[in-house]
Amino acid sequence: MEKTLGVGLIGYGYAGRTFHAPVIASVPGLRLAAVVQRSGDSVLEKYPSARIYRDTEALYADPSIGLVVVTTPSTDHYSFAKAALLAGKHVVVEKPFTAAAAEADELIALARGRGLVLSVFHNRRWDGDFLTVKQLVSQGVLGRLTDAEFRWERFSPVADPGRWRNAGGPGSGVFYDLGIHFLDQALSLFGTPRTISADIRTVREGALSDDAFDVTLGYGNGLRVALRSMLLARQPGPRYTLHGTGGSFVKFGEDPQENALKAGQLPGTPGWGAEPESGWGTLETEAGGLRFSGKVRTLPGNYQEYYRNVAGAIAGTAELAVKPEEARIAVRLVELGLQSAREGRTLEVAP
Repeated sequence: MEKTLGVGLIGYGYAGRTFHAPVIASVPGLRLAAVVQRSGDSVLEKYPSARIYRDTEALYADPSIGLVVVTTPSTDHYSFAKAALLAGKHVVVEKPFTAAAAEADELIALARGRGLVLSVFHNRRWDGDFLTVKQLVSQGVLGRLTDAEFRWERFSPVADPGRWRNAGGPGSGVFYDLGIHFLDQALSLFGTPRTISADIRTVREGALSDDAFDVTLGYGNGLRVALRSMLLARQPGPRYTLHGTGGSFVKFGEDPQENALKAGQLPGTPGWGAEPESGWGTLETEAGGLRFSGKVRTLPGNYQEYYRNVAGAIAGTAELAVKPEEARIAVRLVELGLQSAREGRTLEVAP
């Protein structure tokens, strides 16, 4: 029988309940063995074999746990990840990695010194629409890219300051929460930018943290990447827009996996991550002798691949896909973006 890796989950809020627990449970070789749930036992409704711990120390002391997954509010990521590493556990941290790049540096050094796998849950690399964008870029069907725009727009006009994301503490706000996904995607596609310019603001009544941003990454090779988000958009714009010397690609809508997970569907079932044709993006190109005008099938999304890769990295059979050093650069870009917005100027990004 194949040996399974015991996984312990810290937190059973929205992220732990929706994104992590069902995906972990769907990956062969991983077993959701324990959950730190401060009160109640709702985790047992779906995972009756999981142990419930009321504090993290009990989880760290459990010898059957090889991987600890931190799904707490961002403000606590550093402290929980550090404690888990000191306890000799491999660690996955929900995004953003930490609230400060200096904290990320310390965790990276600690994991390296102890020979432990440390990764950050940048699951949006496995969104179907992003996988499609990545494929089109790698194939060169747009020619030399000049402009790319990523937008995350929703209509959520009421800000609840009682929720940590809106409360104004370190690591809160939409730029940390959603912007970090786009920063990771831009880094994954294009590498580290040369400059960053940001307008980060608070527009909803009652919000204590930023809830809108317009950020421009400059790459010095004619490429400009714009990242945008707002929560007062009744009619959201396109999720991805890319223009190049040979063509353009425009894609509306969001990856269906989050809504499927919220509805209780199981990852890996037939049709998982597939998007209906009505959501496919439009490509117009004449690059490299290729002439095409029409819809492009969205590749199926696959969040399970993130945890499959982590399991493989721990077993020594795969290279880690989301390296903590990459997640650290995204956190540093958040810091620089906030500084750019405060000072009203474009900043250089140190190599």
